[in-house]
Amino acid sequence: MSNSTSIRENIAAIRAQIDAAARETGRTGADITLVGASKMNDAATCQEAIAAGIDALGENRVQEMTAKLAEDAYRGVPLHFIGHLQRNKVKQVVGKAALIQSIGSAELLAEVDRQAEKLGIVQDILLEVNIGGEEAKSGFAPGAVEQAAAQAKTLAHVRVRGLMTIPPADATREENMAYFEKVRALYVDISRKMYDNGLEYLSMGMSGDFADAIRAGANMVRVGSAIFGARDYSK
Repeated sequence: MSNSTSIRENIAAIRAQIDAAARETGRTGADITLVGASKMNDAATCQEAIAAGIDALGENRVQEMTAKLAEDAYRGVPLHFIGHLQRNKVKQVVGKAALIQSIGSAELLAEVDRQAEKLGIVQDILLEVNIGGEEAKSGFAPGAVEQAAAQAKTLAHVRVRGLMTIPPADATREENMAYFEKVRALYVDISRKMYDNGLEYLSMGMSGDFADAIRAGANMVRVGSAIFGARDYSK
């Protein structure tokens, strides 16, 4: 079986799971954006995922994203940046990624605005919520997200489209669901109070938990290994 066949079959299986989970919440699979986390997969593999019907591709590393942009890896779908973003690399991402999902500090927010102003554009972003309060992880504390959203509203060159989160890796399924539900509540509250219910994206869930994230209210999921297979970190 070719890799392209397996990617197509994997995406079809994931779509079925997405649709089933969405229907439990009164939605359908069409309401959920499937982002392929394409880290460590080459341009040809990205194009196979696009041909198989992925909604968007997401990259974690600026250097890899830049190299694959040069190879036209993302032609046909929006490119999202989903990994930790350092301030000194912001200018390489702004204007290239349709959506930066990982804005997790006031300083990063301001830098994105500065770089977008230079290009004369408005950069779409998600605010990342550090829902587990992990010291080693970026993101706004839950209690600071509203303030971050307020800061963003004062900036002319960024537009908040929603929230993103990654629960702690060692969380149980029950803990995971609780984290997802807390971020969903934040999303609803901030959207209602600050954006006239205009926020669009709640990005939660990866290969191991995307169905539960959808059950908790996610409408965007970031799936890597379940689409592309296990990553080989030995290279």
